Amino acid sequence: MSDLIGIDDFLKVDIRVGTVTRAEPFPEARKPAIKLWVDYGPGIGEKKSSAQITVHYAPEDLVGKKVLGVVNFPPRQIGPFMSEALVLGFHDEDNAVVLAIPDKDVPNGARLC
Repeated sequence: MSDLIGIDDFLKVDIRVGTVTRAEPFPEARKPAIKLWVDYGPGIGEKKSSAQITVHYAPEDLVGKKVLGVVNFPPRQIGPFMSEALVLGFHDEDNAVVLAIPDKDVPNGARLC
């Protein structure tokens, strides 16, 4: 377990739901990855992300999928691609990433509470 944090620390992390609008292979990445464009709804809009999710997902299967992402990290240059959000997931028993997704439909931009 990590160090304990207070609720104020947790509330600083802005985790929102969004819909993948576009996904492409990212062959230039050091580790296998997919470039994602995610619509986080009004007020946030579309943000780009690089995700190392190639074991369980193909780009063509991701468009239209709801995902969770941290939208208030500073942009990060990943090779020739500027990542603007961090799409969230969990490592499975083989250390491959499985996306964190809502199990019911919620609007883009809804904040994790």
